[in-house]
Amino acid sequence: MQRRSHDGVWNIITHLAPEYQRREVLDWYHLVENLYKIEAEKSWLEEVKTLLWSGCVKAVLEKLKQVSSYASQCFQAYVRKHQHRIVPYDIYQAEGRDIGSGAVESTVKQIAARLKLLGAQWLKKNVGTMLRLRCAYLNGAFSLSTFA
Repeated sequence: MQRRSHDGVWNIITHLAPEYQRREVLDWYHLVENLYKIEAEKSWLEEVKTLLWSGCVKAVLEKLKQVSSYASQCFQAYVRKHQHRIVPYDIYQAEGRDIGSGAVESTVKQIAARLKLLGAQWLKKNVGTMLRLRCAYLNGAFSLSTFA
C-alpha cells in the first residue's frame, strides 16, 4: 500500500465527524505520484491521468487492465480501495476546493514542532491538555483562565 494513504489516517478521520458531515478526498498529487510508478508509455499514463482528473474511476480501472505489471496491479488495488475518495478533481479545483493535503500536512508539522521541548516527557493522558497549553502559549493567547 502506498505510504500516504495509510489506513491510520482514514481511521482517525472517521472519528472527527459523522460520514454525512465529511467528504474524504484522496490527495490528487499523491494519486498521480502513485500512477507514475507504473512503467508504461507516456501517452497511456496521460490518458489515465485525464480520466482520474475527471473522477472516472470505472474507466481508470478498465484502462489499468491493459498493463499487466506488478505496479499496475498495486495501483489498481489502490484505486479500488479509495474509489469513494476519488472525486472530479477538475470541478473541485474550479470551485476553489483543495485537491491536495499540503495545507493539512503543514499544519500538522507546525503543531508537532510546537510540542517538541528539550527534555519533555509526555504521558498519553496529558497530551490533549499540553497541546492546548503549548499552542496557546506559542500563539500569545496564554492566560491562567485559558485552562480553568
